[in-house]
Amino acid sequence: MTSAEAGALRRLAPPARRFLAHRKGVLVRLALWSLAESGQAFLVGHAVARSVDEGFLAGDPRLGLLWLGVALVAVLSGARVVRGVFAQLAGVTEPLRDGLVRRAVDRSMARAAPGGPGGTDRAAVSRLTNQVEIARDSFAGLVLTLRSFVFTAAGALLGLLSLHPALLVVVLPPLAAGLALFLVTLRPMAAAQRRALAADEALGDHAASARAALRDLAACGTGPGVERRGADLVADAAAAARTLAGWAAVRTAALGVAGHLPVLALLIAVEWLRGHGVSVGALLGAFTYLVQSLLPALHTLMTALGAAGSRLLVVLDRILGPETETETDRVPVPDRVPEPVSVLKSQPGPSTASASAAAFAVDMAAAPAVELRAVTLSYGARAEPVLDALDLCVAPGEHLAVVGPSGIGKSTLTRLVAGTLAPSSGEVRVAGRPVTGRPAAELAALRVLVPQDAYVFSGTVGDNLAYLSTDACRAELDAAVGAFGLGPLVERLGGLDGTVRPAELSPGERQLVALVRAYLSPAPLLLLDEATCHLDPASEARAEEALAGRAGTLVVVAHRLSSAVRADRTLVLDGVRARCGTHAELLDRSPLYRDLTGHWNS
Repeated sequence: MTSAEAGALRRLAPPARRFLAHRKGVLVRLALWSLAESGQAFLVGHAVARSVDEGFLAGDPRLGLLWLGVALVAVLSGARVVRGVFAQLAGVTEPLRDGLVRRAVDRSMARAAPGGPGGTDRAAVSRLTNQVEIARDSFAGLVLTLRSFVFTAAGALLGLLSLHPALLVVVLPPLAAGLALFLVTLRPMAAAQRRALAADEALGDHAASARAALRDLAACGTGPGVERRGADLVADAAAAARTLAGWAAVRTAALGVAGHLPVLALLIAVEWLRGHGVSVGALLGAFTYLVQSLLPALHTLMTALGAAGSRLLVVLDRILGPETETETDRVPVPDRVPEPVSVLKSQPGPSTASASAAAFAVDMAAAPAVELRAVTLSYGARAEPVLDALDLCVAPGEHLAVVGPSGIGKSTLTRLVAGTLAPSSGEVRVAGRPVTGRPAAELAALRVLVPQDAYVFSGTVGDNLAYLSTDACRAELDAAVGAFGLGPLVERLGGLDGTVRPAELSPGERQLVALVRAYLSPAPLLLLDEATCHLDPASEARAEEALAGRAGTLVVVAHRLSSAVRADRTLVLDGVRARCGTHAELLDRSPLYRDLTGHWNS
């Protein structure tokens, strides 16, 4: 037995003893019904043997039929015995399931409670549903089959001995060989089952984490790494399943040896048995014991113990044993972010970011900050284009507002510029270089995209603000907090070292945290996709003023007219022809802009 299995047995033995000690009455009644099953097995084979030897071969068919009637009554009584067994079985299995559910819930609640390990216990879903049902069904199957085998085998072997001791000499060796081969498979099958369950939990945890972090994975360029990790977990689960299937094949061979060789051995040894005084009726009775009672019980036992037994040991240890967790079970999302972050920007190491920024420094000085050349984007081959042959040039340091009706393509434009969405045709350049297909580390050195739905993560206030600028000093953080009027919120949370609980922040407060984070970023291009929509007009004006005063280029999807008025230029998307100009120019040239202005002013 492996050390892991031995440890599991040591951990599970005390609670198992306590569980069974509280159910002595049920176990006694179960044993009594099992004794009836043992008597039934004995009577069937014995009655067949007597009906042949003392009835039909002795010339007394009435006595033979009478003994066959006894065998029939014994077989029919099996239904009543099974009913009684199952009635008592529920008194053991249902309390086990209830106890395991309580244990799984208590563990998950303890993890989430203050002072606990913290984090989301994603494996709890598997424990409460799949694993608890595995434990219940496996335990019920084991109790049923172990009890049946012990008492049925006792009745059948006593019957063989009563018919003639030589029958045991022929039947027992192949039975023992099959059982021995079967026992060899128990340990490796338990280990394989443990690996399979661990792989299942790791894969489920990975999928849940990746789903929660999809926004960050796409923007930070870590999707391929997470995809490779998922592929590795799938491969691990498949390898564990193949190993389990291999040992299942060995177990099937053991079933064949124990289930078929005794009958074959009995047929081969008929002449030898007859020479040692075994009657024809005793031979038929022996075949009845094997085919009707012993071999079916053995087959059921080996199937249940080989599959359900190993599953039960592993699952009980997972639910009742100490909680373990390895770093390899986690999705490799960007460093220091346990939950989706609020700014869609990858976070390379300082050396990577610096190298990428340096590589673009020359281009930034001479090339437009943003350039779109005949960019068309359609969501589908036959769909109407969201953007149609759009040309745009934004100079370094310029403040551009983007306006237009809802659904016209404003967010699509920011995603195209950020490089998270590829155009159907045309070219998007940032700092003079195409962004489509460019490595995330290079894009990260150039732009930050702040979405409408801002996210903050559990951690300190300082960690949230400095996530995109890990080398920001305390003075820089204090200055940024003051520039955005975030002081009261920071003070309420306990300062920069205070703890942020995302659920306790309003949407506007989360947006301010995200905007300060973007403000501190070294990226020269900021893309705000209605990132101030939850702020009041005064807070919005203050935030945009701070961002506009920051070195670099600012592109804002405007939520209010004031955003367009404050911008150097405004891009109007109308689905037919895009227009770009100052506020005064657009009032003169764009009917849509005049309509939007009237709507905003109303």
